[in-house]
Amino acid sequence: MAEERTGIARWARASPWGRWVLLVALTVALTVLLQALGVPSPALFAGLAVATVLALAGVGPARVARPATSAAQAVIGVVIGVLARPDTLTAVAAAWLPVLLVSLGTLAVSMSAGLLLGVHRGISPLTGMLALTAGGASGLVAITRELGGDERVVSVIQYLRVGMVTATMPIVATAVFGAVHLGVGSGTGPATGPWYLGVALVAVCALVGVPLANRLHVPAGALLGPMVIALVLSLSGLTFDASPPALLVDLAYAVIGWQAGLRFTRPALRTVLRVLPLAAGLILAIVAACAGLGLVLSAATGASLLDGYLATTPGGIYAVLATAISSGGDVTFVVAVQVLRVILMLLVAPFLARLVGRR
Repeated sequence: MAEERTGIARWARASPWGRWVLLVALTVALTVLLQALGVPSPALFAGLAVATVLALAGVGPARVARPATSAAQAVIGVVIGVLARPDTLTAVAAAWLPVLLVSLGTLAVSMSAGLLLGVHRGISPLTGMLALTAGGASGLVAITRELGGDERVVSVIQYLRVGMVTATMPIVATAVFGAVHLGVGSGTGPATGPWYLGVALVAVCALVGVPLANRLHVPAGALLGPMVIALVLSLSGLTFDASPPALLVDLAYAVIGWQAGLRFTRPALRTVLRVLPLAAGLILAIVAACAGLGLVLSAATGASLLDGYLATTPGGIYAVLATAISSGGDVTFVVAVQVLRVILMLLVAPFLARLVGRR
């Protein structure tokens, strides 16, 4: 068996195509395993993990081509954009000011924690800020390199945040806010139109959004341009219930994971491992601060304490949705605040990151 593994490694080293075949095959296998275990964004986790291991072993491809990463960013932008529906705006219209202020508060808390992370040796303030900004983890990882940050650090810490939030949320919801599993069903969820409409939607959003964003000199235009076009189409009811096909989304996530993982070196890995204890402590502080903002949101809007907490939880939107559904909460309100926060984060973060990078 050891000789067989050595032979595969030799074949991969000798052939550029062999490196890609090995990367894709292992990513698919790990994605299936992580999906079975219920891990969020399994293709991104798998792509990041496999690419990191192969890069450190010297059998990974040199890099992911820029057109591939731009296409992946466009797909992720459309995925985020179609989450916003007309009922999303309706759910928060009456309380738009508190929702906006609390969302900005979440942004301020997470970015401030990121700047503190930037004090750590080997981590720039820009990288720290992007690593701990709460909202749109996949989107932020996708655009980090373009903004001048280290996507290796950002990817690991962003998904550490998602994992910690996802793991602690059901416990906090039950122990602190009295959530009870009611098994309530809900129609809230992503659009489910035919796959070919989803492909057409991505193509239209990318072909219109990317050139427009580039013309306007928008940072991270490959993600933000398609996201804004998808957002407009979704709120106008012109998506015909379409969303990017799951296979295409998984491929985009895998590409983003590869982009970060293939750049790992042993010094980079040591830097990430050194910063994890501080990052974990800051993530817990962000979770606590956002829970406090949830209490403020509850008092300002009349929502229940549980709904306020779930609406301001810094990450894991689908886990939040599942908890809100199972506990009989106001699913539409919770998802509306979460989606608007993610969109706000991804619209504001690149501009603030560019400012921090210049300074």
